[in-house]
Amino acid sequence: MRNLVIVTLGLTLAACGGSDSGTIETEDGTVEYETERSGGNSEMRITDNEGNEVVVNSGEGVAASLPDGFTVYPGAEVVSSTVMNGTEGQGSMTMMTSSDTPEQMVAHVRREAEAAGFSIEMEMTSNETMMIGGEGPDGTAFSFNVSRSGDESSGMLIVGRE
Repeated sequence: MRNLVIVTLGLTLAACGGSDSGTIETEDGTVEYETERSGGNSEMRITDNEGNEVVVNSGEGVAASLPDGFTVYPGAEVVSSTVMNGTEGQGSMTMMTSSDTPEQMVAHVRREAEAAGFSIEMEMTSNETMMIGGEGPDGTAFSFNVSRSGDESSGMLIVGRE
């Protein structure tokens, strides 16, 4: 599954241009993919040689899909959302902007994570950038990265479970 996730992320980034379908050889076997695009959104289906399928939806019009206990930061604008569902796991990446500071945004995510039973396992602050991450009791992991540029903070919340 790890290689399938890596290929998924690479293909998601490449989905802006390029072919609509293809085959990729990995160390674990063959992976087939098919991409459909509509406006600023895309759906990608990826199937490995064992029949495990991952569906990735990404774009401005894709609704943020966060697990219980997590919400989009209050007042933030969701810039883009990516949702991945597959045989062996699921995850989401939500990109948002806010006029609030990174400290305020991280404090909000921390409160939600701890209330949902997540343990905070990683914290980092460097200049105008902050990062926090942890794991929940069911193995769900999250990370939240936020940086400041001018009067705006840009955050990326990633949550996933294998």
